[in-house]
Amino acid sequence: MAGVSVGTVSNVLNRPDSVSGPTRQRVEAAIAELGFVRNESARHLRAGSSRTVGLVVLDISNPFFTDMARAVEDVASEQGLAVILCNSAGDATREARYLDLLTEQRVQGVLITPTADLSPGLDAVRRRGVPLVLVDRRAPAPDQCSVAVDDVLGGRLAADHVLERGHRRIAFVGGSSGLPQVQERHAGVLASVRENCGSDDALTVLSPTQQTVAGGREAAERIVALPAGRRPTAVLCANDLLALGVLQEMVRHGFAVPDDMAIVGYDDIEFAAAAAVPLSSVRKPRYELGRRAAELLLEEASDEPHQHQQLVFEPQLVVRESSAVRRPGGTGKGTP
Repeated sequence: MAGVSVGTVSNVLNRPDSVSGPTRQRVEAAIAELGFVRNESARHLRAGSSRTVGLVVLDISNPFFTDMARAVEDVASEQGLAVILCNSAGDATREARYLDLLTEQRVQGVLITPTADLSPGLDAVRRRGVPLVLVDRRAPAPDQCSVAVDDVLGGRLAADHVLERGHRRIAFVGGSSGLPQVQERHAGVLASVRENCGSDDALTVLSPTQQTVAGGREAAERIVALPAGRRPTAVLCANDLLALGVLQEMVRHGFAVPDDMAIVGYDDIEFAAAAAVPLSSVRKPRYELGRRAAELLLEEASDEPHQHQQLVFEPQLVVRESSAVRRPGGTGKGTP
């Protein structure tokens, strides 16, 4: 219709600057009139890769991951790429299936927050020549890129905060999770309690079945059921969803927050500040995690020389009303 070769049409679509203005306009007019859409699958076969990257997250219902995904999409869009978002739901089998699917789709690379164990599927992706970057998880070796947060420090910041406000009975909610991130937060809390109280007797560890709002309510029910003399007066949660569940249940049972029960979350999602009692939380740089991870992935996928990096960000404690009150006589030191 435009009176040109297939090669000229290809140049108009892929390298428009190489085609003269009048010819380009004829081809573009024919494309518009015919409603032509290029066959991207055929292009993948010819190029060996698609204009997509894969992102596999643990729980898409957690706003931490949606904020991170937005950053990945922003970086990809700047490079003319699209993002295929996959939700493993913490299921290793489901994660492996998505990794195979993304490889079949010839994505330019994969960003992933893995399930508890680093599966053989991750190494299989890399052996196939597909770049892979770990997000919110430290790489096990220096030959791979990763972007993570110092979660031991984050746990310590949360525990130091409530101890300084005089709390001497503390609960950590999320203890049995197999996720290294949660284990590190627990380790930071435990180290702070031992340092400030002389032992870990002051710490009660609760392990709800889910790292969700429902899991937080479940943990709160167990706390409320404890005798008053043993009941923690501060609750530190492995993420903000758990903290929101704890807050809901405490209010339902008539506990005043923070006077009767201080609560600190983790991640500092937007809902934390918007809660009925604004939640204190350990802030992780969610957007920056996603952006830097995507940048590292695209650097590795390019033809330029690439140096693997393992980036570790520092968390920050954001104090809000849910933990702001200092308990009478609290000094932050001493025994329970």
